[in-house]
Amino acid sequence: MQLKQLSAVASKVDIELAKIDSQVDWLTYLSPVDNDANWQTFKDCHFSTEPNLRYLPIPEHYARLKKQVRNVPVDDVEEPALHALFFEKRMELELQIDLVLMRNTPGFIPISVGLFGGAEPSLLHLAKQILHQVPLDDGPPDNSHCEDLVAAANNEFAQYRQREANFNAKVLVMDDLNSMMMVHNGDFKIARSVHLPKERILPLIAHEVGTHVVTRYNGKCQPIKLFEYGLADYDPLQEGLGTLAEYLAGYLPPRRLRTIAARVVATELALNRKSIVEIFQALHEEYKLPVDDAFDVAVRASRGGGLTKDSVYLRGMRELLAYLADGGDINFLYLGKFAIGQRASVNALLQQGWLQPAKLLPRHLLDEKSQQRLARVRNLELRQLFQEEPEI
Repeated sequence: MQLKQLSAVASKVDIELAKIDSQVDWLTYLSPVDNDANWQTFKDCHFSTEPNLRYLPIPEHYARLKKQVRNVPVDDVEEPALHALFFEKRMELELQIDLVLMRNTPGFIPISVGLFGGAEPSLLHLAKQILHQVPLDDGPPDNSHCEDLVAAANNEFAQYRQREANFNAKVLVMDDLNSMMMVHNGDFKIARSVHLPKERILPLIAHEVGTHVVTRYNGKCQPIKLFEYGLADYDPLQEGLGTLAEYLAGYLPPRRLRTIAARVVATELALNRKSIVEIFQALHEEYKLPVDDAFDVAVRASRGGGLTKDSVYLRGMRELLAYLADGGDINFLYLGKFAIGQRASVNALLQQGWLQPAKLLPRHLLDEKSQQRLARVRNLELRQLFQEEPEI
């Protein structure tokens, strides 16, 4: 089928929203700097002194961006399905800009909840169920370092380039990163200080590269640019797919699932204005998280004054498993970055010729063992989604 091209008006709106999205780097300005030093200081005071989180200065252009996004002529788009997706995205971008501008103010949490949700009772109940039922297991030792992860990631990229010559993402080593690794603007960033079990390298690459980089690449191949940058509320599905990728690649340990559940508990505590020390104590003492995990989760929940984004991991996994249990096609979910609640609209655009199927499927979906695990997942409850031993 020949792909349809957007009308001049729709194309202009799509391009303008994508351009603004590329400038709204909200996570960078809500991520504390000097994370390794913060952790060392917290250990030195025996986990009793509240960390002083510092951030990069907010650029002056953020105030101008808010006016720009409001002026995008979404209402001029006549195609109903496209209008709805563009309208949702414009609203999300405005909230993301407000989130940065309201950093460390009383108005921050309501905006965060509006964007990412909070810790609704059913999700909190699921999180606590996981923390109480999934076994305490530290797993194998941290016997790999940055150079091991970089080598594996470069090999992964080379494998994708053999299938798609235009797959041009890069591996970047960073001295100060808010997590062990992340995908940012399509590139795979790795903290120089990262250390992890060798058995976790390929599953985490499946998460970061096989999910976030691959869906961005597929979105870039679509006529609608926003499928590269992400439609509104795409995070839960992305993180659900990413975490599932770890399982399909052969090793999602109990500790990882417990950490994701703990993020929901930490979100609830942050919404109740608990300090980092108080969140840390609850996670470590009541739910038995290791001290480094408890600190990381507590800081993440406290970013900017109470960032609720971490609740999307468990919520996205819950939605994704329900979709798969109902016989949903996992390949469809990789054609770009969108929300699982938008799947009917996205499928309609696909059937009408506005979109194409994913050009590139993740490597972790292509072998027989992964397909066997996927079949198993369709009959699992979320609290069962872990592997006590690597299946790699």
